[in-house]
Amino acid sequence: MKSYEIIEHTADIAIRVRGSDLGELFCNAALAVFDIISKRKNINPREHKKIQIKQRADNLEELFVNWLNELLSLAEAKGLIFFRFYINTIGNNSLDAIAVGEKRDGYAVNKEIKAATYHELKISEGASGWQAEVILDV
Repeated sequence: MKSYEIIEHTADIAIRVRGSDLGELFCNAALAVFDIISKRKNINPREHKKIQIKQRADNLEELFVNWLNELLSLAEAKGLIFFRFYINTIGNNSLDAIAVGEKRDGYAVNKEIKAATYHELKISEGASGWQAEVILDV
């Protein structure tokens, strides 16, 4: 079962993401974004690049959007597709994480995502864990 689902939206792409804890929610959101962006076309082992990401924000919503947008920016600037994420520490205002990626040439690009948005952003904690809904500008 996927850790995210695409929600119908008129112009952009909306996703609902779940995680058992906050770190898993952030990782699953990042995985969803890059799953939507690309599909691996080359199954040969490739060189992996690890990038440390540190973010600070005023609140959890800002941290979530900043996290996704930083990943999108780094992927574009470095020509990478990220496929694995490790959250070292996370709180309502900060995170320290590692993103692992490969060169973009081993992937078929399905969709270009410009940014994660605040429009209709929802992050909540429930009995079964965390859930977020975010609209991605394409």
